[in-house]
Amino acid sequence: MPTLLTLFIYILGGTALGGLMLLSGIPAAPLVGAILGAGLLSISGYFDVASWPVGTKTALGIGVGTVIGTGINQDTIGELQILWKPALLITITLVISGLLVALLTIRLLGVDPLVALLGAAPGGTIGMSLVGAEFGVGAAVAALHAVRLITVLLIIPSMVKILIPFLGVDISQ
Repeated sequence: MPTLLTLFIYILGGTALGGLMLLSGIPAAPLVGAILGAGLLSISGYFDVASWPVGTKTALGIGVGTVIGTGINQDTIGELQILWKPALLITITLVISGLLVALLTIRLLGVDPLVALLGAAPGGTIGMSLVGAEFGVGAAVAALHAVRLITVLLIIPSMVKILIPFLGVDISQ
């Protein structure tokens, strides 16, 4: 099957399931749906492995970074003046716990050290996958981060709804 047709099918699959997931009410549903839609098509074995044109992943990474970057504004800077200590604590804790999880994964499960370190690193699926691709382990790192991301997006919102009342916080807005 021609490469562009294969990519189009993957894009359709990701778009279709991403669109359907909008109905679920899950935070970041389109992202989860797109990952699952394209992933399921790929796993099916009916389609060739996606071969993206050179620079496509970089362009998409720039696009996602731009979308995230446009969310940073004067209010964000104001919040960081208040939240810099928790941000620092959370970042340090995540990096240390990621390193510990990677070391346990290497020792107990025999996973390639590079895959374990990049797969357990805090960060987004796209960013860490791009870093992994530069080291030749992008697919494995992407798989680990996709599982983490989907799990977190499915579990954390429910946990927030359960825990918030116990913390005495009103989230009805």
